[in-house]
Amino acid sequence: MFSGKSEELIRRVKRAVIARRAVQVFKPAVDDRFGVELVRSHDGDSFEARPVLVGEEILQLIAPDTTVVGIDEVQFFDHAIVGVVRKLVASGRRVICAGLDLDFRGEPFGPVPTLLALAEKVDKLEAICVVCGESATRTQRIVDGVPAFYDEPIIVIGAKEAYEARCRSCHEVPRRAARPSETATGR
Repeated sequence: MFSGKSEELIRRVKRAVIARRAVQVFKPAVDDRFGVELVRSHDGDSFEARPVLVGEEILQLIAPDTTVVGIDEVQFFDHAIVGVVRKLVASGRRVICAGLDLDFRGEPFGPVPTLLALAEKVDKLEAICVVCGESATRTQRIVDGVPAFYDEPIIVIGAKEAYEARCRSCHEVPRRAARPSETATGR
């Protein structure tokens, strides 16, 4: 988070509009942080977007004249979004996806690793670590002022109140300590 992914998506689709391309942008309906029908960057720039519950809806909603498709927060979709993107590309459309490649635990996030492998062009953006100031490639989830445990739910929608950009060295994901009864009996 905080690396400028949505900002870059918005920049690219605005350039497509300037080039007189027909553009449609989609986002997962679960992400309503900045409004239901907007993709918005943390710095306030925005672009109209259609919220969808599942990626397959995009294929039903795509206009015949659309040549550029933007998909924000692609990590929140299930793996079926990969097939959707493939169909859009096979139909001659340019598809721009923005999303996190790693979840808060530092593990590959949803369909993004597959999309990265299939993409013809990948720009991996970096934020700035809030702890040491180095390049940040991790997202630190914060719960009650401390790092979230490894076994917390993967998807929790939030922004600055719940997440921080961290470098690999400053990123921490504690595991819960085993209960004494579990370690004593070997279970």
